[in-house]
Amino acid sequence: MRRVALAIGLAALLAGPTAIGAPMEKGVVPEAAPLATSRPPDPANGRRIVVDRRRGLCLLCHAGPFPEERFHGDLAPSLAGTGSRWTEGQIRARLIDSTAINPDTIMPPYFKSEGGNRIGRAFAGKPILTAEEIEDVTAFLTTLRE
Repeated sequence: MRRVALAIGLAALLAGPTAIGAPMEKGVVPEAAPLATSRPPDPANGRRIVVDRRRGLCLLCHAGPFPEERFHGDLAPSLAGTGSRWTEGQIRARLIDSTAINPDTIMPPYFKSEGGNRIGRAFAGKPILTAEEIEDVTAFLTTLRE
């Protein structure tokens, strides 16, 4: 876990002023470098995580192109077209810690163990998803084009 955190910190440092945790210009969406993982990203697994209401929790707030799933959320933007709206690095940045983009967001940081707003006790103090899962979800969301 320390290696992953070090890799994130190093990637943010090398990425420059739009990296996670760095000062941003208004309207600039930060990019996050790929996380260190032991295998290539699996978009099919990313899709499973997104629609799993106990794992990814995405459909609690987001709607999307998932006709087999009922009761999509409407608190957040639709996931349809995500890959057309943002780069892979911007999608990853939103998953890792969306408070870097919007400090008032209710979206939890999926790969950060502290911070966030209204985090459930079961998730407090630990990341919701692993590095591999973040990369899988990122790979899947980049495939959603309008």
